Amino acid sequence: MKWLLLLLVVSPAQAASIVPNFTTGTVTSETTSRTEVIEVIKQSEYSTSNSYTVTGTNINIPSNPGLGANYTMTTQGAPFQFSETTFQPGLVTYTEIDRTTVTDSVTLSTSVFTQ
Repeated sequence: MKWLLLLLVVSPAQAASIVPNFTTGTVTSETTSRTEVIEVIKQSEYSTSNSYTVTGTNINIPSNPGLGANYTMTTQGAPFQFSETTFQPGLVTYTEIDRTTVTDSVTLSTSVFTQ
């Protein structure tokens, strides 16, 4: 008898329809980002032996160039350039570069919707 009474009290559920109360709309978003890259580049160049370099214009370079060689001008009184460089074994050049790269980015987006 208890079961019969319980069944009579329970009623079936009914679904209600949902109606949106808007007709149009927009959503706007903005995304901002910043990237910062810091680089430190250090470069060392070494030589393991002696080196000698001679360059120039309007210069007679002998067949065996070197420190103390007899260099003469090709045309006396004309312009000339002369350079000689010698390196001993060890550090030849050292380069250091500190660089910072900054990238700023802004993305704007807008969505429009209607019912």
